[in-house]
Amino acid sequence: MRQLHKLIDGHKKFKNSTFENYKSEFQALAKDGQKPKVLFIGCSDSRVSPDLIVRSRPGDMFIVRNIGNFVPPYKLNHDFHGTTAVIEYAVSVLKVEDIIVCGHSHCGACEALYDDSIATDKNLTNVSKWLELGEEAKQNATALCQDNKDKLLETTEKESVKLQLKRLMTYPAIIQLVKDDKLQIHGWYYDIHSGHIYDYDKKHERFEELR
Repeated sequence: MRQLHKLIDGHKKFKNSTFENYKSEFQALAKDGQKPKVLFIGCSDSRVSPDLIVRSRPGDMFIVRNIGNFVPPYKLNHDFHGTTAVIEYAVSVLKVEDIIVCGHSHCGACEALYDDSIATDKNLTNVSKWLELGEEAKQNATALCQDNKDKLLETTEKESVKLQLKRLMTYPAIIQLVKDDKLQIHGWYYDIHSGHIYDYDKKHERFEELR
C-alpha cells in the first residue's frame, strides 16, 4: 500500500502544479479531441516511460504498451486483438504520420524467450503464447551471437525491434500508406542504463544514437 499512497500523493501534486501548467492544453484537447501524429509502441516494463524519455506533451503520442513491445502479424478474424486494434485506429482514424516501435535494454520479455519453465507454468499460459511473437528474434540472435549472455540478450532485443518493423508491414493499410509516403515507421532501442536512444538505420542495417 505504501506505493499506492505514493501515487495518490503524486496525483495531488499533479493537480496542484503540473495540471495547472498544462490547463489550457488539457481544456483544448478535451474540447477539440486528440490529433496525435505519432503512434508509440512500447514495452509494459515499468522502467520505460514513453512520455518521460522523449519529454512529450499531452496529445503528442498515441501509445500502446505490451510485454516485449511486440507487434502481432496482421490477422483478419473475430478474435480479440488489442495491439492490432490500436494500430488500426492510429493509422486509419487518427491518421498518424509516424510509428515508433521502441525496444529497450534489460528486457524481461526477451530474456524470458530463453526460459523454458514459462511454457510449463499453468499461471503463465497467455504469457507463454504471447512470447511466441519473439521466437524469430531469438533464432536470429542465436545465429549471430552465442558466446556471451549479455551480448546475446542485447542482440535479441535489437533483432526483436527489427522483427516488429517487419510485422507492421503485414498490415494492408500500413503497406499502402508507406507506399504513398504518408507514413514512416521507425525502430528505436532505449538503453535504460545510459538514457540513450538508438534509431535503426534500415539502409545500413545498424542502430545509431539519436542526435
